[in-house]
Amino acid sequence: QVQLAESGGGLVQPGGSLRLSCKASGVIFSSGAMRWYRQAPGKERELVAAITSAGSENYADSVKGRFTISRDNAKRTVWLQMDSLKPEDAAVYYCNLELRLYGSSRDSEYWGQGTQVTVSS
Repeated sequence: QVQLAESGGGLVQPGGSLRLSCKASGVIFSSGAMRWYRQAPGKERELVAAITSAGSENYADSVKGRFTISRDNAKRTVWLQMDSLKPEDAAVYYCNLELRLYGSSRDSEYWGQGTQVTVSS
């Protein structure tokens, strides 16, 4: 069994910052890529940032230079530091982790429950 616990969302004024975290727990052997997605009302879920197991990062153009993804493999945790937030960043943010469980021969994807980010004055 695997559980992902997200935290860090909330209400912030434009220009402010938030730090999201997502921690995996369970019988995990290793972790692969970790990602953050977001979904705003009426819009499709979009990839915001990704980080490989080696630490290579990728970002959506809309967040480059403002958001930073990071991870701690030993803690099975991924973070998303969001700075200079804009109203258009408001959405439910989901973490997505590739995890390999003990006894498994392949990675599987797991999703967090989502955390609401509201950017408003």
